[in-house]
Amino acid sequence: MDTQNYNGGTMEGGKREKEVTGGGGGGGVRCSEFGLRVLAFALTLAAAIVLGVDKQTKVVPVTVLSTLPPLNVPVTAKSHYLSAFVYFVVANAIACTYAALSLVLTLATKGGQKGLALIITILDLVMVALLFSGEGAAAAVGIIGYKGNSHVRWNKVCNVFEEFCHQTAAALVLSLLGSVAFFLLVVLAALNLHKKGK
Repeated sequence: MDTQNYNGGTMEGGKREKEVTGGGGGGGVRCSEFGLRVLAFALTLAAAIVLGVDKQTKVVPVTVLSTLPPLNVPVTAKSHYLSAFVYFVVANAIACTYAALSLVLTLATKGGQKGLALIITILDLVMVALLFSGEGAAAAVGIIGYKGNSHVRWNKVCNVFEEFCHQTAAALVLSLLGSVAFFLLVVLAALNLHKKGK
């Protein structure tokens, strides 16, 4: 009888301990989620700012007549001149805002609400798709700017606006890393759900 009571007490104590600590490895999962959300926030914020303020002015020689010397005309390249870059900035701004809100929600609820956790995971996946679409659009325009397209007579511009193109490439890399962080959050949630289902 005493042994049974002791074993029952031990089992109940173990259950209480799991409830308090969130189960084995729960703290590690929460720390990983916190770190990834902070990383996603920082990377998407940096990407939106880097491309949003991207601007370069160069003096370009323009030939009006072959008999006249070329005219030196100042030309400015700005990110908001291209709709693909505007979409990229907006997508990263949305992802950045969502990362901050989801970080606050996960800290406030401490992972206790399954319904909210599922909604956040779905929205994480939506952010991955949103960022990938923005990166794809910006990369397509960037490649045209870097290589041009002889079939439609679109000249490359990165040989003139080198700084502008380098800053655009940096923003793309930052955004890509941000989307990877969101993707890892989805993978982490799936693994956590799989462990709970066992």
